[in-house]
Amino acid sequence: MSPTVLITGASEGIGKATALVFAHRGYDVILAARHSEQLATVANEIQALGRSALAVPTDVRLFEQVSTLINTALDKYGSIDVLVNNAGIYISGPVARFSLDDWRQTIDTNLWGYIHTVHALLPHLLQQGSGTIVNVCSIGGKTAIPYLTPYTTSKFAITGFTEALHAELAPKGIHVCGVYPNLIKSDFLDRAIFRGNDTQDVVDRKQQIEQVLRIPVVEKPDDVANAIWNGVKHQRAEVIVGSAKLSIVADAILPGMMQRFMRLIFRNRD
Repeated sequence: MSPTVLITGASEGIGKATALVFAHRGYDVILAARHSEQLATVANEIQALGRSALAVPTDVRLFEQVSTLINTALDKYGSIDVLVNNAGIYISGPVARFSLDDWRQTIDTNLWGYIHTVHALLPHLLQQGSGTIVNVCSIGGKTAIPYLTPYTTSKFAITGFTEALHAELAPKGIHVCGVYPNLIKSDFLDRAIFRGNDTQDVVDRKQQIEQVLRIPVVEKPDDVANAIWNGVKHQRAEVIVGSAKLSIVADAILPGMMQRFMRLIFRNRD
């Protein structure tokens, strides 16, 4: 029987790239995301590689849908060997401009979405005595970034969640890995939230990120997908992706300077 991987946020970007990487390595793939048509397209690509793919439209903010996802996958494949938590949302702006709905949407997607999948799948992993959980986090879970406060809050929480899971579950045969990329050249801006002090501030913030993503050295989804595979294959507790390593080192050596630098970059009209 082939090993199986379940990937959230699998309709595009990192999730899609990860699905293809695992399919190339002999895994059957369970795909979860909100957009059914895009999921179906990814499933077709995987099946063209000769692997089985199951697409289950899922909003990870809703535990009932996550529970259905897990049960549907187990009914079809009998077991799930790897969970890749990847679904997330980017949010940028002055902290005073975020509504409580903005905060809830960010926390519900970026943090509760991960908690929901782990909570639903963990009894199965404990019963089989093996498995891997990969939480795709962010450099924002290692370094506090001004003007990304809800995003950074959710990502720091995921870092703690991941490290605590790793410490507790390793003796039970379940490996937990955190993957930490920087900004990635993908389609995340299509669903990102931008807030500002006026209309132009909002426009400028989005354009600023678009310009950053045009820089040639910015990593691509394939870079993160390969890092995820590396973490699973070599049972690594943590994988820092590409340029994120420089950010972590700079913040450790010159934290005050990095904070001032980040404020200058992201404050715009604030």
